[in-house]
Amino acid sequence: MSIPPISRALPSLCLAAAFLAAWQGYCTWAHVSPLILPAPSDVALGLWINRAVLGSHAAATLSVAAIGFTLSVCFAFTTSVMLHFVPWLRRGLFPLLVASQTVPIVALAPLMVLWFGFGLLPKVLLVILVTFFPVLVSLLAGYARVPQAYLDQLASMGAGRGQLFRRAALPIARPHFFSGLRISATYAIVATIFAEYAGARQGLGIYILTAKNNFRADLVLAAVVLSATLTLLLLGLLHMIDHATGRRYRRAVDVAD
Repeated sequence: MSIPPISRALPSLCLAAAFLAAWQGYCTWAHVSPLILPAPSDVALGLWINRAVLGSHAAATLSVAAIGFTLSVCFAFTTSVMLHFVPWLRRGLFPLLVASQTVPIVALAPLMVLWFGFGLLPKVLLVILVTFFPVLVSLLAGYARVPQAYLDQLASMGAGRGQLFRRAALPIARPHFFSGLRISATYAIVATIFAEYAGARQGLGIYILTAKNNFRADLVLAAVVLSATLTLLLLGLLHMIDHATGRRYRRAVDVAD
């Protein structure tokens, strides 16, 4: 019998409630200055009072993250197909792609703004650079998981390379693909905020910077809570898509297992 979603989330909710209660109690009993560590109630109050401003900044961040993440997935899928069908290209290009992930995002974000200005392009490029690699690696791992006997059987029925890829590699790589998507989704909002922090006109990154300069720790934490919420919403959307499209490919995955 499957466990209801609320039952699966109950332990995490209890731990989060206990953490917030301990945080609130410490701030109250120790008389900690709100400038140093605001209580959760202060953060919630700041989030509510500034909900309109925070909402507009969150919408700007979410739009950039959505554009960058979508383009990143398209780029990762296209690259994975090329690397799968052209082995020499994979041997030459894959180490360079790995090297691109060693560049610190903290150092790269200001350079993107310096090269491309304060518009949409530098933020989207930074999101793509940060999020495409987990999807690419997950897809390549999924392609390599196809049993050779399954490929031989399809080939004996006259299937070409394209049909083998479409009927065997793609369905079997699907679970790996969604695993990579979930990993990348956790980076999308953070990468956007970093880019905005380095230079932007609107977004949670510039809001956090402004609140920090005004010594409003409650508003900084309110923006952090909002960014975490956006990430959870993105992960929830991916889970819904995975669940809604899973039945179609279940047979191919069972064959691989």
